[in-house]
Amino acid sequence: MSRQEIIKQLKIKYPELNRPELEKIIDIFCRSIETALKKGEKVELRDFGSFFIKRIKENHSARNPKTGEIIYVPERNKVRFRPSKKLKKFINK
Repeated sequence: MSRQEIIKQLKIKYPELNRPELEKIIDIFCRSIETALKKGEKVELRDFGSFFIKRIKENHSARNPKTGEIIYVPERNKVRFRPSKKLKKFINK
């Protein structure tokens, strides 16, 4: 589902809100999650799941599969999502 589809769904459910207001709400929501993750905080949405940062260690002996050359892979962060039990149950019905 794209951002525009989410806005359309919200417009149907809440016709009193206009499109720019809905776009602003979605933007604030997304920026809030981004800001929290950047600070290293966990973002938990009850009955949906949680977003968190996982630190990936550096790798000194990685190889380029095409050339076989040994390359250095620096430490980095990855965003992970863990679905809630309720979401897992709903999807697996």
